[in-house]
Amino acid sequence: MKIAIKNMVCPRCIESVAGILADMSIPVEEVDLGFAHTARKLTDNELHLLDQKLLSKGFERVEDRESELVNLVRAMLIRYIDHVENSENPNKLSVFISEHTSYNYSYLSNVFSDQTGITIETCLIRLKIERVKELLHFRKWTLSEIAWKLKYSSVQYLSNQFKKVTGQTVTEYLRANISGRKALDQI
Repeated sequence: MKIAIKNMVCPRCIESVAGILADMSIPVEEVDLGFAHTARKLTDNELHLLDQKLLSKGFERVEDRESELVNLVRAMLIRYIDHVENSENPNKLSVFISEHTSYNYSYLSNVFSDQTGITIETCLIRLKIERVKELLHFRKWTLSEIAWKLKYSSVQYLSNQFKKVTGQTVTEYLRANISGRKALDQI
């Protein structure tokens, strides 16, 4: 049984959901960003208990198709950022999402916009800025290196996008003691 789960954004989320299912003695085939595959169909009581346990950890089971697709797109956007960082020549966003979801990008884009009120690209920009904040927090890379790492065309473009999204320049953000990061599932 495939269970769509909202707010899974990192490997620790996968571990947390896998732990919940293990604690409930539910046999699991796979847990990944945005979903879990169980080896059998769950009873109504198990689903109710699972919902409670997921909610207590900040997750939510998704039941309608549109919400499931939005959840899938968010998971793919997080993977896309990793793809951009770790690829010399990353695929375009539309190609990446279509290849990894087997859905037409324009269809997903329409569903995503209708359900969230923002475009996939706007969500990606917000996620990338959160990644920039994370990298700034480490104080290991310069802004130029971060721009290169995330495939921005220039430091100026990254700086402008950062200011537009956060309302602060990078320098103001750094002076403010690097506060104000958002959880990826809140974007």
